[in-house]
Amino acid sequence: MEACLPFLIWGGLFVITVIAEFASQQLISIWFAAGSLAAFLAACFGGSVILQTVLFLLVSVVLLILTRPIAKKIFSFGVKNTNMQEVGRIAAVIQPIDTVQGTGRVRLDGVDWIAISQTGAPIPNHASVRVIAVDGSKLIVAPLEDSQPAAVPSSH
Repeated sequence: MEACLPFLIWGGLFVITVIAEFASQQLISIWFAAGSLAAFLAACFGGSVILQTVLFLLVSVVLLILTRPIAKKIFSFGVKNTNMQEVGRIAAVIQPIDTVQGTGRVRLDGVDWIAISQTGAPIPNHASVRVIAVDGSKLIVAPLEDSQPAAVPSSH
């Protein structure tokens, strides 16, 4: 039974890491699956436990270092922050923006957003503001110079 132990350990580790990879599909364990396969093959050919362990670590680390950046580029599918398209656009204040009172909403293309003044200064209702940044679901805004009251489009 003792002779079968390395086969069971490396084979079991291989199965677990492959299952984890299929379950997550996040490229988190594929390198360890390759490392455990290398160690399993070393055990099949009579390699020592030290050799098996070194092969596992070496293959796993080398593959991780060499292929992870490439794999992340290939499998990222062009994911990007879509809210960044709002930066620089003009919005209309539909609720006065006041950092002290914790109020402020703007409408941009018919969508209402929580708004925060970039400087912390209050911005009155119906003012036009420029989107400076996006923080989650909040727009960081600054009043336009010579702001004319903005037309507030209806939401529908």
